[in-house]
Formats: sequence, C-alpha cells, structure tokens
Amino acid sequence: MIVHYQLLPVCKFHDTSAIRHKPKEPSQSLVRAHQMTHEMANRQVESASPVLQWRRMKPAWAESRIANAAPVSKCSTAATGRRGNSLPNSLVIPALLLAGLLGCRHSGPPVENEGPDSLGLTSSSLPDGRFPASLTCDGINTSPALAWNAPPAGTGSLALILNDRDLPNGFVHWVLFNLPPGSRSLPASLPAQAELPDGARQGANDFGKIGYGGPCPSGTHHYAIMLFALDSMLTLPAGASRAQLDAAMNGHVLARGELVASYYR
Repeated sequence: MIVHYQLLPVCKFHDTSAIRHKPKEPSQSLVRAHQMTHEMANRQVESASPVLQWRRMKPAWAESRIANAAPVSKCSTAATGRRGNSLPNSLVIPALLLAGLLGCRHSGPPVENEGPDSLGLTSSSLPDGRFPASLTCDGINTSPALAWNAPPAGTGSLALILNDRDLPNGFVHWVLFNLPPGSRSLPASLPAQAELPDGARQGANDFGKIGYGGPCPSGTHHYAIMLFALDSMLTLPAGASRAQLDAAMNGHVLARGELVASYYR
C-alpha cells in the first residue's frame, strides 16, 4: 500500500490588534494650523495690553533694578502723574510700573498724596539708601538722623511717619508730630518718650510702643520716611496712632518730602 503525504504550507498568525488600534499621527498641516491659532490668540492679547508690550520692551537695567531693589530719595510725581500731572493714556501704565521699580510701592492713604513734594528730606544715617543694622532690630534699634529744607510760608507744624511699604497694609515704625515749624533736622537716637523737649509728640508704632521701632523684615523691605508740613499744630495726644494722625492731617498738608531706604535680613 502506497501512502501519499501532502505537505501543506504553515501560516504564521500575527496579533494585529495593536496595529488596528494605533492612533493616526496628525498631519503636519493640522499641527501647523493649531500652532497658528495659538499664535494669533497671543498676538491679540499682547496688542490689547500696554503692560505686556512694555514688558517685552523692558531693558536689561529694569530687570536688574527689580532684583537689586535699589532705593531712591523720593517718588517722581512727573512719572506717576500724581497731583494733577497728566500723561497720555498709552504711557500711564508703563509709567506706573516704572515708578514701582524706583521704589513707589503704592500710594498709601489719601493724605500721602496731599501737597507738593517740595521738602527735600535727607539722612546721613542711611548710606546708599540702606538701613545699617544699628538702626534695626538686629542692632541697638535707634532712629536715624534726618534733615530737610525750609517748609513753605504758613507752616504751623511738621509731622513724620515711617512706614514699611512692602506689606499689604503697611507697617508703621514711627509716628512723630507737632515738630516746631522752624526745625530743620532731627538728631540720631531720639529718645523713645511720648513728648520731646521741643514740644513734639511721638505716637504709637505697630510694635505697640511709643517712638521709633526699626526695620525687622524677612528678606528685603523698603521703608518710606515721610515728612509733612502742616498749616497748624495738632491737638492729638502723645501715643496717637498713624490712623489718627492721618485723619488729623487731612486737608492741612502744605508740602511733603519723602526718603525711601531698604533693609535686608
């Protein structure tokens, strides 16, 4: 008996499920269309925002100014348009940002906007616009020496406020009022007493104490020393708060001066 064998081809089966379910790669034209949509949206936002335009034009020195936070003697009213100065609308926001770079953190209570900036306030105790450790909580915590030019005619008294502008609601470090109109300076290390020999009175700071309380920040903070020429003496008692002083000065400011200095710890 002859047996015939037939050789059949062996078929190798492959799992094609991965191939069947593999997502299609998007075409290059679809990817480019998606990118163009985002680019057009970004251009529309930037063209509508002077702030974003200014940021793109911002020179390198502005970036270093932000990092170093260098203080200045006072804020420029010409730059901010404060007290009646006007600027074209297209320049208002960039000017305000520039003022922030130069140390104007915020305008503060309305009384800070009263009167012209005609009192030139200086201090030999603040070299390079910075508080030395001796004038802070890291040292003996004494007040700086201050000097200013003659106030305008009709000045009845002078008042002074030292405020931390880097905190959302500020932090008051010194309140002093009823300085004689003829005074042109304050000595360093003023005693922490309610009433001074010349009749000036010291208010309460936010440490809950009378007189000067030096900077004690975390990181770098900027401190505005503000001097106000008033048209009269104030009837406030010694130990008054800054809020009470602001209310009493409202409508009585003839001129002001400002000195901003920083401290890092």
